[in-house]
Amino acid sequence: MTTSTEKTNLLGMPKAKLEAFFESLGEKRFRATQVLQWIHQRGVDDFDQMTNMSKALREKLQKVAEVRGPEVIYDETSRDGTRKWVMRMDSGNSVETVLIPDGERGTLCVSSQIGCSLDCTFCSTGKRGFNRNLTAAEIIGQVWVARKAFMPFEPNADRPITNVVMMGMGEPLLNFDNVVDAMNLMMEDLAYGISKRRVTLSTSGVVPALDRLGEVTDVSLAISLHAPNDELRNQLVPLNKKYPIAELLAATRRYLSGLPDKRKATIEYTVIEGVNDQPEHARQLTKVLRGLPCKINLIPFNPFPESDFRRPKMTATRQFQHILNQAGFVTTVRTTRGDDIDAACGQLVGRVEDRTKRSQRYIAVQQVAP
Repeated sequence: MTTSTEKTNLLGMPKAKLEAFFESLGEKRFRATQVLQWIHQRGVDDFDQMTNMSKALREKLQKVAEVRGPEVIYDETSRDGTRKWVMRMDSGNSVETVLIPDGERGTLCVSSQIGCSLDCTFCSTGKRGFNRNLTAAEIIGQVWVARKAFMPFEPNADRPITNVVMMGMGEPLLNFDNVVDAMNLMMEDLAYGISKRRVTLSTSGVVPALDRLGEVTDVSLAISLHAPNDELRNQLVPLNKKYPIAELLAATRRYLSGLPDKRKATIEYTVIEGVNDQPEHARQLTKVLRGLPCKINLIPFNPFPESDFRRPKMTATRQFQHILNQAGFVTTVRTTRGDDIDAACGQLVGRVEDRTKRSQRYIAVQQVAP
């Protein structure tokens, strides 16, 4: 008998790969269209319920394939309506996924790695270390679980998820192929049908992968900048030592120039009291970003136990915003959402069996700190 672990999980297969899978079974390619709709538009994970396929094909699929999403081990809704799921991916490992409702918009923040292979100093995820990349099924599975939680899957029904941002745990460009497959499913009309303008990949600046991204997709782009100069960004985002700001912004310009429309990049800037929140930092930022088609999203730092950083005073954040606005940049201050359930930006941690031993080092430092 074929065991579950030997079966092919169809959940993470975009249309082209699913067509190839059916051809390998000696079946017609159009079966991929049927299965995509059953899985992603109706939320069906039982082949016996896919009634527009023959009984013989359904029995064949039962033997060689499965539709297996992540296991939900925590599901909580914040006072402000933000909803967080913790999903178990394998023994000892889990990731967090957050849905932020805002009027008619519902933005789902999706994770791409268990932990994070980077070590940004202001982010709680990085302090947990890193275990592995998520598979395409585990990435799109977060969307699948979240959508199923709200309603029966009816193709013409209102959708609780209108936007997806690859801004959860992990650096998406370090899990390139699986992230691209999952984003293709998000935009696939036979699956979730989300506009390319409403699927956003956020990166800390893996420049070669960003150039490669422009060759295979045209999703929206967010850049985790967080500092206006290399000296400060080296401290906050260590990846900057390999790909400094000038290289990152040049790659951003190349990506934007390859899009078929005049979209702007979103510049993400976490504002930390006494670190990067001074008027001089704002003025430096206006110079660094001059000529780049972008909008700026200021994110007040969200505290977590392993960090000594502090949330900025709102007066300082508003002054920072004013300087950017005066220079002609569209600048918003992100409203903190879901902080009562640790679902705010920078607070996602999940559970990570850390292969880097980074989490142990942070614990040791805390124990000896005065």
